[in-house]
Amino acid sequence: MRTAWLMVVLDVLIILLVVIAGLYGWEQAILGDAWSPDIQRIILRGEGPGAVNVIIGMRYQIRSPSGTPHSLHLGNLIEMYLPFLAILSVAELIILIGQCSGAHRKARRILAPLDKMARDMKLFSRTQSRANGYEERLHDLENAIGEISPNHPEAKLRTGAEELYGLENAINALLVRMHESYRQQAQFVSDASHELRTPIAVIQGYANMLARWGKDDEKVLEESIAAIQSESDYMKKLVEELLFLARGEIGRNPFSPADMSLTGLIRDVCEESAMIDDAHQWAFDPETPEITLYADAGMLKQCARILCENARKYTPAGGTIRLRVFTNGDGAPCFQVQDEGIGIAEADAPRIFDRFYRSDPARDRNSGGTGLGLSIAKWIVDRHNGYFELLSREEIGTRITVTLPRTVSGDNC
Repeated sequence: MRTAWLMVVLDVLIILLVVIAGLYGWEQAILGDAWSPDIQRIILRGEGPGAVNVIIGMRYQIRSPSGTPHSLHLGNLIEMYLPFLAILSVAELIILIGQCSGAHRKARRILAPLDKMARDMKLFSRTQSRANGYEERLHDLENAIGEISPNHPEAKLRTGAEELYGLENAINALLVRMHESYRQQAQFVSDASHELRTPIAVIQGYANMLARWGKDDEKVLEESIAAIQSESDYMKKLVEELLFLARGEIGRNPFSPADMSLTGLIRDVCEESAMIDDAHQWAFDPETPEITLYADAGMLKQCARILCENARKYTPAGGTIRLRVFTNGDGAPCFQVQDEGIGIAEADAPRIFDRFYRSDPARDRNSGGTGLGLSIAKWIVDRHNGYFELLSREEIGTRITVTLPRTVSGDNC
């Protein structure tokens, strides 16, 4: 509406300007150089009945400086500009139609949320009864969850609602993993406490000996100091390995993979093992050409040392420990540690990577181990997306193969 009024005002202004321009041109044509803005001008009404005759019959009259009158019939001027006015009216009509259409689209766009709300309300009213049934089932689910005892390993969620069957399975699977995690945590704390209790008791016993006889008996003094130092070293090693595993579980162990030579790394481990252990024969069997991969060299060296240390502990003096580097049938880089030790029973093989697990009394802390070495080695191999292969026969020996990918993701924890 506002646009229409603006167009009417604009039309009036255009018509006035056109009429004024036409009259000015007529005056110039009549008077020529004698034209002056001060000449006399008058508008004479038309004669005849009705307003139309008065307007059409109007005449525009001027007097020249010499007093000669000249007049122009305004009806002729209007007839001359009628085509222009018709074109202007059609153009304005098109503009108005376009604006009305745009306003309609804008109104629909503005009202679209209200239309959607109305449709949603209709849909809601249709499904209200069905929703009431779902709400009751959800209340049943809440009550069932509230009745579950997190400390009971056999706790299961059961509502009897077929629609919630998938959700029940997901929650029950989560409960199983949670209970298993609690069990492992409790077992780990118990094992760690047991491992620490023994050296603490030994240190306490020797400290009491020192308090009673150490000042007067040099033999007791030396024995106590050596025992306390040995147990302190054991506890330090145990705590460091516990911290390594704890940091690994929360992703805090530094991991710096780079291009490295697996052949060179295993060669170094073999040479340093032979240097510190002359009770066994150490052999290195590399595959040519040199095998390289993208991995954390420090972690892989720690893993290889753990495997070599285990082989050394349980291989009789004079036995051979063989290290090998090769690629398997899939082209994956591998390294292998094979000993001639006491072997591992088939029933114990699946658990050798568990923390503090020892398969028989021969594998106790008197051998110098903490029971965490293979757990750390497994964490390192898992961190590299690799895996172990174990082949062992009692009284014959054990062969452990580590298979690694060529590259490793830095985000895998």
